[in-house]
Amino acid sequence: MTLKTAYMVMAIVGAALPVYFFVGFAVSEGFDLIAFAQALFSNGASAGFATDLFISSFVFWLFMFSRKDGPRPWLYIVLNLTVGLSLALPLYFWVSEAQNRAN
Repeated sequence: MTLKTAYMVMAIVGAALPVYFFVGFAVSEGFDLIAFAQALFSNGASAGFATDLFISSFVFWLFMFSRKDGPRPWLYIVLNLTVGLSLALPLYFWVSEAQNRAN
């Protein structure tokens, strides 16, 4: 398996699994952002994971904006905010890899 293929597989899995859990939450709780935030920080373990994800996402954004030759960052920021870093990061790497091979 090439690195580019691995990035795409990870992007697909990174989209499917979070969406599965988000849909489950929305079915049981509705589309309530307050309830989502409360659940996200309901205990130390989930708050630690959420904080780690927020910091990692911010670092990813800084990385994207610092690159002059990379893909435009806005699509990946939207994907990061709506699905998660588990989709945005490998998809960004997949597109970067495709651009590098084209040059």
